[in-house]
Amino acid sequence: MDVGIVFRIALRALARNKMRSALTMLGIVIGVSAVIAMVAVGQGAENQVQAQISSFGTNTVMVSAGSPARRPGGARTGFWSVKTLVVEDMQAIEREVPLIRKCAPGTMSSQQIVFRNQNWYTRVMGTTGDYFTVRDWPLLRGTMFAEDEVRAAQNVVVLGKTVADLLFIGEDALGQTVRIKDQPFQVIGILAPKGQSAMGDDQDDRAFIPYTTLQKKLSGQDWVQFLSCTAITREASVAAVPQIERLLRERHRIRPGDEDDFSVRTQSEVADLAEQTSRVMTLLLGSIASISLLVGGIGIMNIMLVSVTERTREIGIRMAVGATESDIQRQFLVEAVTLSLLGGTVGILLGAGASGLISGFLGWPVAVSFEAVIAAALFSAAVGIFFGYYPARTAARLDPIEALRYE
Repeated sequence: MDVGIVFRIALRALARNKMRSALTMLGIVIGVSAVIAMVAVGQGAENQVQAQISSFGTNTVMVSAGSPARRPGGARTGFWSVKTLVVEDMQAIEREVPLIRKCAPGTMSSQQIVFRNQNWYTRVMGTTGDYFTVRDWPLLRGTMFAEDEVRAAQNVVVLGKTVADLLFIGEDALGQTVRIKDQPFQVIGILAPKGQSAMGDDQDDRAFIPYTTLQKKLSGQDWVQFLSCTAITREASVAAVPQIERLLRERHRIRPGDEDDFSVRTQSEVADLAEQTSRVMTLLLGSIASISLLVGGIGIMNIMLVSVTERTREIGIRMAVGATESDIQRQFLVEAVTLSLLGGTVGILLGAGASGLISGFLGWPVAVSFEAVIAAALFSAAVGIFFGYYPARTAARLDPIEALRYE
């Protein structure tokens, strides 16, 4: 029998009981729309986390003073807690690790920044102009501090967008003078907004000064807390880690078997971990939502079994005029798949709409992927085939004589 004819017969059969068909499809509609919406939420969260991690630089290698490893006596020094990491280590990495393109030192100090009658307590970071290249962090306005300003430990500052907005309400920050620990600093640049980090803190709530200025005039330290390095590629950032570790162990005269006094991490490791976590969450949400698809499939099987019972005499007549078992089976299977596909189509539209509502009203990031739509459509078709096979097989195995005599 021609497939087009079978499909038209299936549509006519379903149209005889419009309400029953609509209620049967409802389970598939709810299931597919739930899967689409939940996967969109999970995918949106994953994209947001990846974007936040990428804001640190995709090829970034972080070298921190201190290590989480247990030290002799059972104590852990923790990050930024030792004084062995120095600028000369950074210069050695740039010189002897070819996979690393550029590095910048970093040292932090929490300070009150004052402008006239406005003030803001924030983190002041001492670094070089290369830090913004490593972080791929452009300026909104102004200039970075130059190498000669770093060497001379000049009092210049580049402000994050949050700090600039809070201190200079309705005024242009460029060229203004702020006070940091009673030291006057000239504002020479405003950074472009970076947004929240993967840990949830505001990356724009920062002020940046030459690391030499922070060491000599604010903190009095002669070491650095961390180094931010960028590799030539993302893969190179991972390969550079053991090279950096060997170099620093040699420079810090760490004997074999002793724990490192530093820690080396890559953004790719963080990104991979976050991606795995987000993928698990997306799969979990999709799996929970797909339960309603199974319930909808059971509804299709139930209705198709009822339909077989109601149309037993019709089946007998079709067999009597020459329809084969495969024709009868195909007819009922197509009806089940048609119900499932129609419900799946409506469910995809509702799922996309629900994703938009979630994003609009709750402010959650969502991403309706083409792969999720295709998977939902295929899954709904598979549900129709799986749950429609038994009723179709039951109809095909009816005895023609008994079917004709059925009242």
